[in-house]
Amino acid sequence: MPDRARDGHGFARSPDEGRRPQSGKAAGYPGVALPMSDIPVVTIDGPSGSGKGTVGRRIAAAHGWHFLDSGALYRILAHEALRQGVPLDDADALARLAGTLRIGFPSDSDAILVDGRDVSRDIRSEAAGEAASKVAALPEVREALLALQRGFRQPPGLVADGRDMGTVVFPDAPVKVFLDASAETRAERRCKQLEEKGIPADYDAILADIRQRDERDRNRPVAPLRPAPDARALDSTGQDPEATVAAVEALIRERLGDV
Repeated sequence: MPDRARDGHGFARSPDEGRRPQSGKAAGYPGVALPMSDIPVVTIDGPSGSGKGTVGRRIAAAHGWHFLDSGALYRILAHEALRQGVPLDDADALARLAGTLRIGFPSDSDAILVDGRDVSRDIRSEAAGEAASKVAALPEVREALLALQRGFRQPPGLVADGRDMGTVVFPDAPVKVFLDASAETRAERRCKQLEEKGIPADYDAILADIRQRDERDRNRPVAPLRPAPDARALDSTGQDPEATVAAVEALIRERLGDV
């Protein structure tokens, strides 16, 4: 499967840059080639609902860096598999499907595009989330999406959130955070998020799903959910996003200085 990176509009593509792990280029940086080790990466790992996405986007916006919601990639694949009737246990078919998707994260909105369609609402459904947790446990799927995720490491920097960003995808990232929160807090946040989008939410069902997903993610044989040895553990239970962002910014200054 060809490696895929991101073009200036946020769409996954297959440039030569994706095959050159020693340097990175990005739109707006013509002629600039930096060693990958010189492109700063902040990884924010943790369970669903811990606030990774909200915090990650704010950090990326503050520094003018790229943002990768790796969990969205798995949700996108799961949603498309459900839509196209691809069995969630057919690893080879899922890997092939992953190679056909044209995925975009426009920098000027929260939209998530697949082949030009905005699927940001669809992939946040509980069905898509449950399916994403299942397909993410398949080694073939993780391998198919690994190059795509690494292709987001472009100048001037990247904030990547997920479950194995600091342990598998960007093990050399200079700033790593493991963000957690109680299951009850995460269920409350999820209910609020769904209700704000006009989607019915059942707290008890969501709480049970979160606990089941945590168990599966932490015990899967491939890239289980766990902190990287050099990650800073943060708990967002009872905290507003601003407090968590401030804690991450302090860690960035500690590890990278003023950037």
